[in-house]
Amino acid sequence: MAQFKYLNEVNSIFTMDGENAKAPVPRWQRKLNLSAASTSFNSSSVLANTSARQTLSVSMTGNANNTLQLSMTGNSMKTPRKNGIKTKVTSSKKKSSQTPSKGKGQPGGGDRFIPSRTATDFDLGHYIVKQGALGNEEDVENEESGSGGAATSVPLSPKQSEWIKSLSEALNGCDISKQRVLSYDTKVPQPPEGHVNPLKAIYSVKTPMSTKSGSRYIPNAPERILDAPEIMNDYYLNLMDWSMDNVIAVALGPSVYLWNAATGTIEMLFENEGNEHTCSLSWIHEGHILAVGTSAGTVELWDCENMKRLRVMNGHSARVGVLAWNSYVLCSGSRDGTIINHDVRTRQHNIGVLQGHTQEVCGLKWSPDGKYLASGGNDNMVHVWSAANGSPHANGEPLHVFNQHQAAIRALAWCPWQPNVLASGGGTADRTIKFWNVANGHLMNSVDTKSQVCGLLFSKTYKELISAHGYVNNQLTIWKYPSMMKQADLMGHTGRVLQIALSPDGSTVMSAGADETLRLWNCFTPDPLLAKKEKSGVREKPSLLKQSMR
Repeated sequence: MAQFKYLNEVNSIFTMDGENAKAPVPRWQRKLNLSAASTSFNSSSVLANTSARQTLSVSMTGNANNTLQLSMTGNSMKTPRKNGIKTKVTSSKKKSSQTPSKGKGQPGGGDRFIPSRTATDFDLGHYIVKQGALGNEEDVENEESGSGGAATSVPLSPKQSEWIKSLSEALNGCDISKQRVLSYDTKVPQPPEGHVNPLKAIYSVKTPMSTKSGSRYIPNAPERILDAPEIMNDYYLNLMDWSMDNVIAVALGPSVYLWNAATGTIEMLFENEGNEHTCSLSWIHEGHILAVGTSAGTVELWDCENMKRLRVMNGHSARVGVLAWNSYVLCSGSRDGTIINHDVRTRQHNIGVLQGHTQEVCGLKWSPDGKYLASGGNDNMVHVWSAANGSPHANGEPLHVFNQHQAAIRALAWCPWQPNVLASGGGTADRTIKFWNVANGHLMNSVDTKSQVCGLLFSKTYKELISAHGYVNNQLTIWKYPSMMKQADLMGHTGRVLQIALSPDGSTVMSAGADETLRLWNCFTPDPLLAKKEKSGVREKPSLLKQSMR
């Protein structure tokens, strides 16, 4: 008999007709069971709520251990409630209309945060929502009428309510009356220090269209690099200027050289004798006259077409570190703290002295309309002088005095399309670019650049500003104006950028660095597609001949 029993077991193993009781449930059967369970749950939701209330009311008189065991193994709808079933309509509406406030622990900034669903107690949230929906007296009556009047509301005593509250805290680990629905246990992680979300600028309503980054291509490498041996590494001197005839003058050591950007020819204008050296250079707006400030306190005028010195003007007791032209008037700033207006047409050239700075004057710029003269000094002050009765020279008393900078101000620039806006940059102890409205004397904006500001220029092609910096990166930075969003950093200099100059067409910037190099950057080249589109958009005026033809 043992052998027949063995054969029967073998046949039962290899048979394919019957159903394997030990095998897992097939996938189609699991899905069918789930769909049937969800359908039965939706159809009997009212009965489940009624039975849940009945279970709570009955278990209150029984043993506490039995109630605890029943609540833990039952549905989430069987969780005890804090208050009774009958509540005031006004209080329930007031509670449901309150919007959850932002938690103090939620940090701001950073990128979009996708929470984890596993950190949310959906059962407790479903219970709170369901109880809020059934908290009104009208809802309770509807529930009772829908179930045939089988359910009855039982008011709870204060002692019973307190007991249910303690039981709820034991079950859920918290007071459900203070628990927020759709709140997450894990908060948004803090962004790293210095993180700036670029989406703030893109989706901000107040941000103009011109502030969008990446709107044009900016080459990050210089077009050309020239050697500048023996250029003086002095923050207070201005040793380079670009003329309207496309000629660049630069002081190298004791000599002054002229480089024609169109032809590439280089000529030496003159060489100082003895220990004297050039401290500042400035071209007249129209013509080939170059003004030269010397370490002896004199101002010289040179005819660069004939390579001849025209005149020497005295008046300063120390070196002349900065010059600025306004028509036929040349203003010179010196280490003695004074600014002199020189009328180059007359023999008595000194037509006025401006005394306001207590230390060396290292920044000097006339506004595009010729109404204001801005001066910056080593005394951390910016002075704005108004023109005298329409004449191209400044008055003796400053119109505004700005003292918000914490270091010497050498970098000054006037906005071409807003003549009343002045930009000023501070030295190592300040590192900010500030914008002033000289019409009312108010500070419009202040931007921390994290490094020494050595030069500022507004673009003629775009609404942008370029700044030259020193330690630590020795870079040139392009900013969108007026949002001051950083567009690009032009790297390459190994020493601080001493000065920057703009080409006559406004497309190229030349930077002079303490690493004894001159670099040409095509950072403001007009977009050829945009220029072509503007040209094609201009409609030609029809001729009179075509208009007369019928």
